[in-house]
Amino acid sequence: MTVTHRQHTTRRPTPAARPGRPQAPVAPVVGHGPGASEDGAWRTGDPVGRRRFAELGEVELERGGVLPDVRIAYETWGRLNEAGDNVILVEHALTGDSHVVGEAGDGHPSPGWWNALIGAGQPVDPDEWFVIAANVLGGCQGSTGPASQAPDERPWGSRFPYVTVRDQVAVERALLDRLGISRLAAVVGGSMGGMRALEWAVTHPDDVDRCVVLASTPYATADQIAWCQPQLLAIRSDPDFAGGDYYDTDRRPVTGLGLARRIAHVTYRTELELDDRFGRRPQLGEDPLRAGERGRFAVESYLDHHAGKLSRRFDANSYVVLTEAMNSHDVGRDRGGLEAALARVVADCTVVSVDTDRLYPPRLSDQLHAALPRSTRAHITSAFGHDGFLIEEEQVGRILREALSRG
Repeated sequence: MTVTHRQHTTRRPTPAARPGRPQAPVAPVVGHGPGASEDGAWRTGDPVGRRRFAELGEVELERGGVLPDVRIAYETWGRLNEAGDNVILVEHALTGDSHVVGEAGDGHPSPGWWNALIGAGQPVDPDEWFVIAANVLGGCQGSTGPASQAPDERPWGSRFPYVTVRDQVAVERALLDRLGISRLAAVVGGSMGGMRALEWAVTHPDDVDRCVVLASTPYATADQIAWCQPQLLAIRSDPDFAGGDYYDTDRRPVTGLGLARRIAHVTYRTELELDDRFGRRPQLGEDPLRAGERGRFAVESYLDHHAGKLSRRFDANSYVVLTEAMNSHDVGRDRGGLEAALARVVADCTVVSVDTDRLYPPRLSDQLHAALPRSTRAHITSAFGHDGFLIEEEQVGRILREALSRG
């Protein structure tokens, strides 16, 4: 199975409903299976939880070709108002999904990743705003990705095409068109989600009123790509990866995915935090100098824990696809460069960095802020590095309230 190729370029799908008026919610896919799959990917038959689904048909890709039968999983909070001007799109990071807030349970292997964001009295109150979060194209929690069924009724696996951040935004635009939504009051995202938020403001400048970019970048740097390479190699070097076609086997590349997560997690935190938290302490009962078998330091146990946790809820192929999409991110590509691309932005932007972020350092946010026509610079102070945009909820909430109050 190969992706169909055509000569013309990506186009914006024709809206399926009148702008500003939502269609009836897309009926959820009925789940009837025993639960989440062994590789962490959601599939038809698994419990749906709060997900809804939109069938978008074929999607033309930036690198060429057409991906058929695209489905997007999404969740919503609140209601669309009569004017259709209260929509906020929330963009998740690499291993996130549409479950922004809520408990873990059937259909959702983990609780919401920004649980203090949406709710009565929270920075985004569903009594005022209509919030949408979609699982990204190439993901593994209900949207079309490598674990999804291809037209030949086999998982895409290694045949899943290379997708870019622009492809992911094009699919989100198609989802909003499907729901009859023409404008966004705000698009908000951190890390990989911040890449999509910024791409929204550049690609669809007349459709975005506010754009909040947290701990992200207008382009992937050489350093970021360099950190990604050993993660990709770790997954691809796992014999159980089978070139990406492991779904029909009884094995999963958990070793490779776990190694990738360990590498990434170190970049998400800071040297001082890890040293203060763990120092040179051994894991309880596992002193490397005294145990009968080779022991572990506490920080090694910590990384092992996060590796195992991700392997139970995420698919290795999606990790590869989404990492490559981040590596390709550059809003200035084929647009005359960074400054020319950002000059197109009409939205009131808020650019946020974490002071200790070593993966997406504040200098990248400074560069973005300086090039945007309308931008407010904000900062998160945190000992936790890049993960501060998820952990420092009070600071993030204050920044979001201020951003939403403007315009």
